[in-house]
Parts: sequence; structure tokens; C-alpha cells
Amino acid sequence: MCSIFGYCGKPYDRAAFEKGFRQTVSRGPDCSRVTKTGDGLLAFHRLSIMGLTESGMQPFERNGCYAVCNGELYGFRKERERLVQKGYTFQSDSDCEILLPLYFEYGVDMFKRLDAEFACILYDGRTGEYIAARDPIGIRPLYYGYDRNGTVLFASEPKNLTPLCDRILPFPPGHYYKDGTFHLYRDITEVGSVCYDDPDTLSRNIREKLVAGVEKRLDADAKVGFLLSGGLDSSLVCAIAARKSPTPIRTFAVGMTRDAIDLKYAKQVADFIGSEHTEIYMTPEEVLSNLETVIHLLGTFDITTIRASMGMYLVCRAIHEQTDIRVLLTGEISDELFGYKYTDFAPDAAAFQKESEKRVRELHMYDVLRADRCISVNSLEARVPFGDLDFVSYVMRIDPERKLNRYNKGKYLLRHAFEGLGYLPDEILWREKAAFSDAVGHSMVDDLKAYAESLYTDEEYERKRAKYDYARPFTKESLLYRELFETYYPGQAGMIAGFWMPNPDWEGCRVNDPSARVLSNYGDSGK
Repeated sequence: MCSIFGYCGKPYDRAAFEKGFRQTVSRGPDCSRVTKTGDGLLAFHRLSIMGLTESGMQPFERNGCYAVCNGELYGFRKERERLVQKGYTFQSDSDCEILLPLYFEYGVDMFKRLDAEFACILYDGRTGEYIAARDPIGIRPLYYGYDRNGTVLFASEPKNLTPLCDRILPFPPGHYYKDGTFHLYRDITEVGSVCYDDPDTLSRNIREKLVAGVEKRLDADAKVGFLLSGGLDSSLVCAIAARKSPTPIRTFAVGMTRDAIDLKYAKQVADFIGSEHTEIYMTPEEVLSNLETVIHLLGTFDITTIRASMGMYLVCRAIHEQTDIRVLLTGEISDELFGYKYTDFAPDAAAFQKESEKRVRELHMYDVLRADRCISVNSLEARVPFGDLDFVSYVMRIDPERKLNRYNKGKYLLRHAFEGLGYLPDEILWREKAAFSDAVGHSMVDDLKAYAESLYTDEEYERKRAKYDYARPFTKESLLYRELFETYYPGQAGMIAGFWMPNPDWEGCRVNDPSARVLSNYGDSGK
């Protein structure tokens, strides 16, 4: 990961800008730079992934124009070859160096061309204008706010902006900012025409597109590792990568010392694919002692996100401390496309599709946010194969009737796509879904809930939760998280679209806890 920060006009408080910039040095510990651009400033913390020499340091400059980008631009070498044929020269092996030439050639239409996970800020020295953009899913973070003079600022994380902006909001995915306005350039959830491919064609396309999504994310000048839970999604990513890698890949799993569910399955997968596997154990004491740290780095009060971040943060911390790996591939985004345990309760295909669209649009505030913060705070970069734009676009177009759980097995299409091909053992390929926060060990969530219960009497709970009109806490655990969130991000709860919860309009989903354990179809998920 890297960190970008743009003050798009004359700063009224340079010291506050510098203070905010220092808050995310862990995203890019290799080198830092602040560059004056017109009346404003562009700043960059670098984590070297592509083009490891100093020539890859940002901001990039051409003809008085500047660019900073936190991203991976897949297929950039072919794009760079086309640009060279047009007369451009390049000083580094960084993928992001192509951004300014692309802007010179295509203007803001360039963003439609990118196959990328990215957030960027451009300064056009010819017009004095600032332009910002974010990828269609929001895998790379970007936030904005205004200073007291009405000048807009863009930054990788909210903590960059807290010294300067009264209100901080997420930059909408799939948009670019120009002339003071946000413009939609791609809605990844929009279905132009429904795909009615037959099952064999669906399976082949799902498999081929996911394999391509993994393969392109293996391209890095820094070392690559893999988070492996033993669930379907991360196991498929690792199995595909193992086939594409000339040497054994490195996999990492995390679980509680007492009752980890995932660890045994992760080891089974690691043994099957021949990876170099590492297990990380966490204790109840570690979970509680790191709770405040995790909420601060996340910038959320959401229960699901915080629970699932405990294990991810601790395993990424161990990877940072114990290895020289810099890139991690993860299994996020599959659930939003193919369904969770709770989407088994969707009343019909249209409702399933509508829910999927909503969850994909909000990913940047929940699972994607979790992966980004837990990984980047440990000076690592996250890559998300299930977030490949071609893959997501195709799966969103599939007739939702085929994505419903008609087979007493969620994610049937994804499982069937790899059936009988030797990627994974059958017991992993057809394993029931278990949420990450549960599968690291049921005791972790139970310990967090018990800790919160011990902090408040019933009277205190009612009095304190009543202070919040927006996203009012509804359990003592959610109150604890909200109070810790407000310590670091006072008045900024609007950055998050409420709590991630099963759809309460669906029969069987009117629950007061986001864990799949409270659903009637949890079944064998916790075994």
C-alpha cells in the first residue's frame, strides 16, 4: 500500500497538513515526499512494490503536471508500450508512471480504460485544476473533506483529514472529481443485459476469469504471500496461485489458541497445494488489548468489521514482523457476489440481485475497508482477485436465479466451476460457509461480548447509547465500539452506512447480531 494526500488549494494550516500526513506513514514507510503543486500540495508515502528503485517515487511530473496514486494498474506494460510508440519515455518500472501520459491522451476518459485497484490525485499545471478518482469497487481507499476556507482535500484515510476537516466522507467508488463535482464513470453493479449462459459455460467462464484475476495479481517486484482461512474463497485463490507459481507459495492462517475452526482446514489446504504454511495463534488477552488499536486503524464502529479485523490485524502484524513479504492476496468480495449464509433467505431472485448490488456498492465501507487497513497498517499491500473488474462484471450479470441456493449449498456456481479438477479436496470445495470472525474461534466473539457486558450496567447502556441519533448502538458491544470510534473520529460516523447486518426485511434475518451463528441455517458451518 501507499498513502496519498492532496491539498487542492492554498493550505490555511501547513502544520496540520504535515500532522495529518504523518498519521499514515505505515502505509508507505520506504520514502515520503511533499510537493508544491500550484497553490496546493501533493504528498506521498511509498511502499515499493513495482519498480523498486528511487525512480519510482511519486509524485510523478510531466510538463508541469503531477500525479500521486495508490494502486496497481494491471496490464500496464502493454499500455506503456503503446504510449512509447506515441513518443512517451519513462524513467521507472512503476506502473503508476503511465497515469499522466494516459491523462494527456484521453483526459478523464482514461479512468474507464484502467484495469486497476487505485485511488489517485492529479494536478493539471496547464489549467491549475485538481482531479481525483477511485476504482469502481473502492478497493483502494480515498476520502475527502473541506477546510474552513472551502478548499477540498483528498486523502487515503480519514485520520489524514481529522486535523483539517469538520466532516469527512468516503470518495464514491467508480467516480472521478473534476470542476468541484463527482462524476460517475463506471457502476460495476449495473447490469446492461442479463447473462443466461448454460451451467457448463457459466462454470468455465467463472473459472477462467478468476484464474486470470489471480494470475495478474501475482505480478510484483516485491515478495508475495497469501492469507488462507481454509474457507472456499481464500483456498481457491491459494490453489490457483500454487498452480501458477514455479515455487511453493507462502500461506498464513490465524486462530484462537482455544477453539480455532479455520486452522485445521487451512493446514489441510496447505498440505494439498504444497504451500509453505505458517500458523499464527492469538489469545483472548491479545484480542482485548488490541481492540482500541484496531478500531483506531479501521475508522469504523461496525461490529462485523471490527470482529473480523482482530484476526486479520494480528496475522498481518506477524507477517510484517517475521517475514520480508510485502504483498498479500486475500479472498474478499466473493460473498457479495455469490451470497452469504443470510442470502439463503432471499425471497426471490430479484431480491437476491438487489441485495448483491447494495453489498458490492458498500464494500468499501466494510470487508474491503477491513482488508485495506489491517494489511496497510502493517506496511503490506492487499490484492483482491475476486475484485477483478472483469470477473465482478460477469458474475453480476449472471441470471440471479442461478445464484440462489437451490442446491442446499451456498455459492454452488463457484464450487461447481472448480469441481473435479483437482484444485482442492472435495471436503474443502464443498465446506459450509463460516464467517471469518467466527471461524478464528467462537470464543473470540464471546469474549468480546462478555467484555462489553462487564463495562456497562443496563442503565448506563441505555443512557449512553441514546446520545447517538445516527447508527444508534443496539448492544453493549456496539456501544463499546462506538465510544472507541468517537475517541478518534468524533462526529464522523457518517463515513459508514450504518451496521452491516442481514437484511431485516427478509423472514429469518431479523436478528440482533451479525454473526451467522444466530441464523437458523448455520448448521455445520461451525464444525
